[in-house]
Amino acid sequence: MAVEEAVAMVSLVEELRAREAAARARVEALESQLAELTGRLEAEREVWSRLRVTCETVAQVTAEISARNTFDTTEAAESVNVAPVRKVGAIMVPHWREGLPVDVLPDVYRDIVEVVADASGPMQAKQIVPRSACRQPRRRSRGHGES
Repeated sequence: MAVEEAVAMVSLVEELRAREAAARARVEALESQLAELTGRLEAEREVWSRLRVTCETVAQVTAEISARNTFDTTEAAESVNVAPVRKVGAIMVPHWREGLPVDVLPDVYRDIVEVVADASGPMQAKQIVPRSACRQPRRRSRGHGES
């Protein structure tokens, strides 16, 4: 019986060493994956940070330009006593703030605001477009109903 116990102990020790080696291999693989993911996470955090700063900067500059353009055109209109001059270029929609008149919006946006304001209840976009001036014919893409 002593020989059988010794063989059993040897096979038990070998089994434990094999399991330990397998567990160590899994831990090393997970550590490698963790290192890779940590690197990717840091890179994505950097991209996210840059985009967040860019968005904040664009919003700030747009708001400043919008405020300046609104002030300039209103001041000019009041001093000459004529309607404000429309500026040609990129259409910018100012950030909403309390007391901001609808007049600062581009025509298409004003039309949409009017449609929503005249509605008796909530509306979906597909209900707004046919009632506004921004209605354009629908284009059908190839392969959808055409032969």
